[in-house]
Amino acid sequence: MKPIIETFNLKKQFGPYTAVNNISLTINKGEVFALLGPNGAGKTTFLSMLCTILRPTSGTALINGFDISRESAQVRRSIGIVFQDPSVDTDMTSRENLQMHANLYSVPVSEQEERIKQVLELVGLSGRADDFMYTYSGGMRRRLEIARGLLHYPRVLFLDEPTIGLDPRSREHIWDYIRNLRKREDMTIILTTHYMEEADRLCDRIAIIDQGTIVALDTPSVLKQEVGGDIITIRSDKSQVLSDLLIQDNIAGHVSYHNDEIKISVQDANFQFPGIVEYAVNAGIRIDHVTITKPDMNDVFIHYTGKELYHGETPERTGRIAMMKRRRAR
Repeated sequence: MKPIIETFNLKKQFGPYTAVNNISLTINKGEVFALLGPNGAGKTTFLSMLCTILRPTSGTALINGFDISRESAQVRRSIGIVFQDPSVDTDMTSRENLQMHANLYSVPVSEQEERIKQVLELVGLSGRADDFMYTYSGGMRRRLEIARGLLHYPRVLFLDEPTIGLDPRSREHIWDYIRNLRKREDMTIILTTHYMEEADRLCDRIAIIDQGTIVALDTPSVLKQEVGGDIITIRSDKSQVLSDLLIQDNIAGHVSYHNDEIKISVQDANFQFPGIVEYAVNAGIRIDHVTITKPDMNDVFIHYTGKELYHGETPERTGRIAMMKRRRAR
């Protein structure tokens, strides 16, 4: 299958700071593809270059066969964009917002009424078409922004943090609309997110981006399999000391320490855990609490970046987060 998006060593610098560092990837038609990473990782900058909002420092990309640097007008006609920050006019009705957007994107006048009706139905807002936007909830406004991005029949829809700031119920609704979009509109959807569950449940493939670089890219299931069969989480009176010792003596699998917890990726926790307990006892360290779980996307993120990805408006928190990955580096 021919990719609908291809990037070739795409790079963006702001002075001495490199926001996106030589990213090359392909995205196939019909995929729901996520860029997963914390604020400041380079997600929005990468998206902005693909949308022709920012010019690359070097490298390029093809969107629907058009070069983002040399054929920006054709690229813009091929894409729809839903920005992270709200951009609807609250003093207009949803129908008026869509009418204005249809004119801006040169949707034929003869098709505008029917297309507006279609996209309002798609996002469940037909009954509120003539209500002013200031009467809408945050989730409803987000749905209208998605509808607006679909008006001109784009081949690719970019969603920048589509559910940020929404309550869990509204987030679930947006996820349902995104799933339906792919089916009904035969569309490729690219989203940036820092919500682990969003990436895991929605997307065919996930690219983990950290400090402007793609550090892992695959399906959610494969990424979780690569971390290991089980995750052992340990709390101890000397968690960091135990973490250092486990790595130093190569006792367990991939070991990480953060927030006073040790996370150990192993293939078979039932087989390996007794040896870990014995090792801790011999070292004079008391284990206070243990859980054994299957890897989730948070474990994947920690495995590849050495950081925990926090939910919320500012997912990167201050504080001491140490990550030991010596075994994998050997």
